[in-house]
Amino acid sequence: MKQFLVKGWRPVDAEAKEGQETLTLWNKLWLGLTFRQYLSQAVRNPFNWVIAIIFAIGIPLVLYRFVFGLGAVTHSSNDYPWGLFLSFGLFAMVPLSASGFMLGTAVEIFGRHDFEPVERLAMLNGLLGYFFAVVFLLVDLGQPWRLPYPMAVAFGPAAVLFLVGWHVATYLTVQVAEVSVSFFEWMNWPVCKKFIRRITIGLTVSGIILSTLHQGALGALFTYAPGKLHPLWYSASFQWLHFLVSAIPGGLCMVIVVSTIVKKTMAWRCDERFMANLDRLTIALAKGASMGLITYLVIKLIGVAHDNEWIYLSTGWGSWYLFEMGIGVVLPLILFARGIRYNKVGLIRFTALLTVFGVVLNRLNTALIAFNWKLYQDIPHWKEITISITLFTLYIVTYRFILYRLPILFEWKTQPAEAPEAVRAKTVCPTQSNPSPAGAVYRSRD
Repeated sequence: MKQFLVKGWRPVDAEAKEGQETLTLWNKLWLGLTFRQYLSQAVRNPFNWVIAIIFAIGIPLVLYRFVFGLGAVTHSSNDYPWGLFLSFGLFAMVPLSASGFMLGTAVEIFGRHDFEPVERLAMLNGLLGYFFAVVFLLVDLGQPWRLPYPMAVAFGPAAVLFLVGWHVATYLTVQVAEVSVSFFEWMNWPVCKKFIRRITIGLTVSGIILSTLHQGALGALFTYAPGKLHPLWYSASFQWLHFLVSAIPGGLCMVIVVSTIVKKTMAWRCDERFMANLDRLTIALAKGASMGLITYLVIKLIGVAHDNEWIYLSTGWGSWYLFEMGIGVVLPLILFARGIRYNKVGLIRFTALLTVFGVVLNRLNTALIAFNWKLYQDIPHWKEITISITLFTLYIVTYRFILYRLPILFEWKTQPAEAPEAVRAKTVCPTQSNPSPAGAVYRSRD
């Protein structure tokens, strides 16, 4: 894309080109380039070749799993009924997708419109995270047509899985409606956008209720197996609260990580509004993540004290538990405090990545590593690892495809794009990286 920018090309961000030429769907899909130009830049991108290699190996294995069953690609047994597909794909991706309801609540309910530059990115992160959690679940179950069976056919309202199934399904629907505003702008369907904007408050409230309930319900699943999960990762009274509270810093830090990647690799797609406010918003998100982390740390300590499990801290499992808490909670708290105090945005972004790692490690420990701790340790099959990498790569590709096109990182305009000379002037004089709040621009997308 950099070569096209130098030549004066401008990515599609308006309904018409210069000269009032209305864009077609084809123009929007190829970002204003011809198909040959779009294909040439895609071939020159080395990351696309890495993706192609992963898909060439992983997609046949996904098909192989559906043909020959779960046992052909995993070490699943009666002792270990689930592996990476659920411990990573479901239990880890769901808390990292909590950004949608949190940023939606901050902007739409509490009126924090200064977060609008990253609101849509947080919404998209939530939607894709939940959607691919369901994809991982489908790969684990193996019969996609039976997905609604526990919710509608084998009606079991007393089961936690019934609650989780219905909440994820309905919340995913809510997230599709919230993100659809960007799609309606891109398609130039103002009537549909206006309808969604009218019910935004209702969608946001629904998201708060559904998301908070099923975040905790995922933790409550482990109360079905109190003797299998190690006591340091299990607390009958606080298990649901551990999952709910840890999702708060996980979701906020995921927005910081994604926005950092976008800034480094997709700056041509970001508008001035996004770039000018990103550093300030990163610090603000870090403050919220810090409050979530300290709350989570206190509740974890209360859980250990409540169940009187201090003796386990002197064992090998205790060392692993202290490593998780140290690298994923205590160290991020220290680094966040320093980064926020001295406005070190780079340190905050590294700490956010460390926090995301801590949340993923906690879910892997809870659902896989410390599960059946009295038995043998299950090592995931290489095919299971490869399929998980393939599905996560598909998640990244889908993420990138949407960010390239829909107005997530930029504002969609009804007027023609600026002249190429103006674009070149902006590339010579980049925007200020950390402007004062007084100089920041907050404009509603309505």
